[in-house]
This record gives sequence, C-alpha cells and structure tokens, in this order.
Amino acid sequence: MSILKDKNILLGITAGIAAYKSASLVRLFIKAGANVKVVMTPASKDFITPLTLSTLSKNPVYSSFVDEEDEGQVWNNHVDLGLWADYFIIAPATANTMAKMANGVCDNILLATYLSAKCPVYFAPAMDLDMYKHQSTKNSFEKLASYGNKMIPAGTGELASGLVGEGRMAEPEYIIDFIEKDLLDQLPLKGKQVIVTAGPTYEALDPVRFIGNHSSGKMGFEIAKAAANLGAEVILITGPTHQNISHNLVMVKPVVSAEEMYNEVHKHFNTSDIAILSAAVADYRPKTVANKKIKKKDSTFSIELEKTKDILKSLGEIKKHQFLVGFALETNNEIEHAKGKLKSKNLDLIVLNSLQDKGAGFGVSTNKVTFITSSNDIIENPLKSKAEVAEDLMQKILKQLHA
Repeated sequence: MSILKDKNILLGITAGIAAYKSASLVRLFIKAGANVKVVMTPASKDFITPLTLSTLSKNPVYSSFVDEEDEGQVWNNHVDLGLWADYFIIAPATANTMAKMANGVCDNILLATYLSAKCPVYFAPAMDLDMYKHQSTKNSFEKLASYGNKMIPAGTGELASGLVGEGRMAEPEYIIDFIEKDLLDQLPLKGKQVIVTAGPTYEALDPVRFIGNHSSGKMGFEIAKAAANLGAEVILITGPTHQNISHNLVMVKPVVSAEEMYNEVHKHFNTSDIAILSAAVADYRPKTVANKKIKKKDSTFSIELEKTKDILKSLGEIKKHQFLVGFALETNNEIEHAKGKLKSKNLDLIVLNSLQDKGAGFGVSTNKVTFITSSNDIIENPLKSKAEVAEDLMQKILKQLHA
C-alpha cells in the first residue's frame, strides 16, 4: 500500500507540452489509492483536454472561476479546493507560472488555489534549456523553496525545441516516487523496526484437532498498518487468521503454534525498536501430540497440558533499548491484574481490554481499551473502531518515546 492511499491530491497543470504526461500522472495517483482533483490554467487546455483528466480522475476539472457552460455561473471556490487537498502538485510548472507563484501574481484559478492552499506544495518544472538556465528562473526556484515549496527536479534529455539538456519534466513514475520518499522521510518512525504479533495460536492435539481461541487478529493487523503508516518497517508475526494486509512496509510472518511465535519473535527482537504483542497466545499446550487421529472411545477424555513459553516475559528479561508493549484481556480486577503484568514482565506500556465491555474483545470491529504506562498513568478510552485504537496506541507510544 502506498503512503498516498486515501490522500487528497490536487494536481495543477500549466501550459507546457509536458502536460500530455499529466494523464499518466493522474492514473498513477489513482493506482496508489489517492483521491485526485485537477485544476488547470486556461492555456493548458490547448495541450490536454479537461475531459481526459476528468474521466481519469473521476472528478470535475477546474480551469476558471466559473463554469463557462453553466448558465447559473456557479463560482468554483478556490479556497475549498486548497483546503480539500492534502498535497498540491503542480506538474508541469512552466517558467511563467513559477514566476507568478514566486511573486504573488494571481490571475487564474490555479494561482488563486496555490495562494489559498495550506498543504505541502510540490512543483515539477518543465521548459526549454535556455529558459531553465535563465537567472530569473533560478530566482523563482529559490523563492519558491524559501516559501516551503518542494521542487521535483527536471530531467535531462531532448526538449521540444530540439535542444538537449535540462528542462524535461520528471517522468510521472519519478514524480510519484519522489513524493512518496519525501513523505516517508518526514514520518516519525522512519528507519525504525516494529514487531507486531497478532491472532491466535493453535496447539495441536493430533493431525486433525487443536486447542485454540476466538482471536480474529484484526487488532494486531490494524496496529501493523498504523505503525507502517508512520514510516516503520513492520514485521507482523501472525497466527492463523483470515485477515490480510497490503502495505509495502509490512512483512508478514505466518506461524501456527506458541512455540513458532516465540521463535519468530526472538529472531527479530534484537534488531527491533518497538515490539507490540497483541496476539492471543495459548498459555498451555498438550504435553503429548498424537501422530494419528485420536479415536472416539470413552465417554470422557482427558488431556494433560503443559505451559507454553511466556513470550512477553522473555522479551522483558532481555530488552535493552526496545519499547515493549503488551496486551491484557481481563474479566475481573482488570486494572490490578494489568498493573501486575506490566511490572512482572518489564513492560513500558500495557493495553487493557475487558470482556465485560460491550463491543470489545474477540470477533468484533471495535474495542474499548485502557492504556497503563510504566509510570502508572492510566488513560481510559471510549469504545472506538480497532483502526482508531491502533492509531491511539501508536500516538501514545510516540509520546512516551519523546517524553
């Protein structure tokens, strides 16, 4: 999944021959999962039609302050466009438009939107070699950068005039890569490795039967997604589940038993920065596992169980720089038991949820949790979606890391 997924992208198009590449750029933003709207200078319509861009973006295209074909002359609100956008990308950005942007000239809807935008602005220059090298263009680059705008460097190659050199607008694929990399570099967990465990474990009785629990894994998968959206490289170690995730920063490691989860977690723990253990790991497993299906004979059947390894405690005993988070699912004396687990397992944070709370627990899309920190701060949260709980958890971790 791209970091641009579900983001609102406003694409500004100016009057240069490179505008023909804008169709591919819209398609790549859509493919990345973004919502796209297009605003054009009036002259750019000579190079690519609004119909093409509207069809690809599935949104109206704006090129004037009023809809020319609308008898009611409805105003296209450039302020609303600027507020809607998470990111404003101007590609191609001609020398003429950049000079106007740099000096506050506002004579079309694209420039009015630029001056109204509160979001990050990227611009991709496109012009002939001599124009690109002219001092006035260099001044525009410097001024725009001083305003906080980010330039996507032009490429080198054959230009429309026949000259060869700088001035070609960056290719659409490069523009997407540039923006994604720039956004990732700004994320608070960039360069950090996070382990997340999720789902149940299955402890075999025989080749057919197992002991398990009702965990769906949804909470752990949402945590993995939330961590990845903050730039972390996530190792998601999951027991059997129907959940799935598609994110280029998440590596999924499927396991079945508590022993397999223990081994996989320890394989990655030394290189991790944060470990969040949300899996519902079996506390006991059958002491012996039959190599053939156990036949039904007597009216009663006894299984001798033995303890599984305590993954969370084992990490608490060896942690150095790692921030360690555990989960506690309780049915009585919740706060007391969670605090005991926090201390005995040397955790930095524990997430408590109770089966007594309606809408929380296994098999539902919501959860009601209480965060308890190592300094005994208790933060109760209302019922929320598991995605929101995951985001709250990551923000709590960030806050503690930077305290």
